[in-house]
Amino acid sequence: MPRILVEQLTKYYGDKLVLDGIDLSISAHEVVALIGASGSGKSTLLRCINRLVDFDAGRILLDGIPIDDESFGANGLYRRIGIVFQSFNLFPHLSVLQNITLAPRKVHGVPRREANEAARALLAMFGMADCVAQYPEQLSGGQQQRVAIIRSLATNPDVLLLDEVTGALDPELIGEVLKIIRDLKDKGMTMVIVTHEMGFARDVSDRVCFLEGGRILEESPPRELFSRPRHPRTQKFLERIIAAGRL
Repeated sequence: MPRILVEQLTKYYGDKLVLDGIDLSISAHEVVALIGASGSGKSTLLRCINRLVDFDAGRILLDGIPIDDESFGANGLYRRIGIVFQSFNLFPHLSVLQNITLAPRKVHGVPRREANEAARALLAMFGMADCVAQYPEQLSGGQQQRVAIIRSLATNPDVLLLDEVTGALDPELIGEVLKIIRDLKDKGMTMVIVTHEMGFARDVSDRVCFLEGGRILEESPPRELFSRPRHPRTQKFLERIIAAGRL
C-alpha cells in the first residue's frame, strides 16, 4: 500500500486550471522530487496533500485513508504530514525551543517536559544543540531554515513536504539545509520535495516528476530523467537549466 496516493487530483483557482488530473503514488521511505517551471502546479500539489488548500476533484489517501476522513480529527493530519516552506515562518518573539515545542504542546497536547526533551534531541541530532535559547533574529538564514525543518519533525510525521526550502537562502547557506535533508533521507523519512536545485534533486531523490500545466508529463529515477528525458517538454526544460549552469 502506498504511503501517499493521489488520484485524478484537479484544482482550479477561479477559472484557471492549476492541477489537471494528477496521479501520483509515493511509497513509505521514498523521496520524490517535483520539478518544473514556476506555475506548473508543484507547490499547489504539496498544499493539497496536507489539506492546506482544498481541491475540486479526485482524492488523496494517506496509508489507504482519504485525507478528509474524520478519523484524523481536527489536527491529526497535520501531525502526520509536516510541511516546510521557503519562508521560515518562525515566531520572532519565541526562542528556538519554544518555536519547536509550540505545536506539540498546544495543538497535540504533549506535556511540556516531554516536548522539550524531544526538541532538544532533534536539535542535537542536527547540530543545533547550542541554539536552544536563541531567538530567530540571532540565527543565520540557514539556521532558521534548519529550525523550521526541525519544528516540522517535532510531531514525528510520517511524511515531510518541502516547498523550495532553499529558495530564500544565500548560496553559501544552501548546503547546510541540503545536508539536513540528506540526513532525513538516510533515516528513512518519506519526503516530497519541490525544488529548483536540479543537482540536489538528482542526488537525493528516488524519483523525479516533471510537471507542466498542472500535469505530470514524465516521471522516472533521477539518473534516467536527467540523462535521457523522454518527453520533449522535459528535454526543453532541462536544456534551459543546463544553459543557465544549474545542472
